[in-house]
Amino acid sequence: MITGVWKYRGKSIWCGDITYIWAGNRWCYLAVVMDLFARRVIGWSLSANADTALISSALRMAYEVRGQPRDVMFHSDQGSQYTGLKYQQLLWRYRIKQSVSRRGNCWDNSPMERFFRSLKTEWVPTDGYVGKDEARQQISGYILNYYNSVRPHHYNGGLTPEESENRYRFYCKTVANIT
Repeated sequence: MITGVWKYRGKSIWCGDITYIWAGNRWCYLAVVMDLFARRVIGWSLSANADTALISSALRMAYEVRGQPRDVMFHSDQGSQYTGLKYQQLLWRYRIKQSVSRRGNCWDNSPMERFFRSLKTEWVPTDGYVGKDEARQQISGYILNYYNSVRPHHYNGGLTPEESENRYRFYCKTVANIT
């Protein structure tokens, strides 16, 4: 279990979770993967089923968006989707180490819970979406065009996730050029 440390031996730590969204007179499920360094959402998927295929799709997106990194740690709850054999095999294939929350303790994955709260209070209509396609389009827009790029985060000292990552890269290059 990860407690308050968002870097693992200098490598990335990602977290993931699933929530539900009302769309087209039924529940749809949204799986999200977040990079904890700057609280940037790097993978997501929406489906009518809260299954391993849903979370695997979100993880594949994150893995590709981040350039197929090595030595990543992935944190989630102990849900059957995350602890099942197929997902374990995907983590192994990507060489991602797994960390899981203590049973019944949502605070262990609080960055994900906070993201879902922001999404549902700032963006999702109170009566839901007309259908799954609208939900997918609107949620993708929220993540790409608002949450990652416009919305300031207290964790990042008032910077957006994109600004925080860009600042880190700039200072790393500056230090590297000096030495």
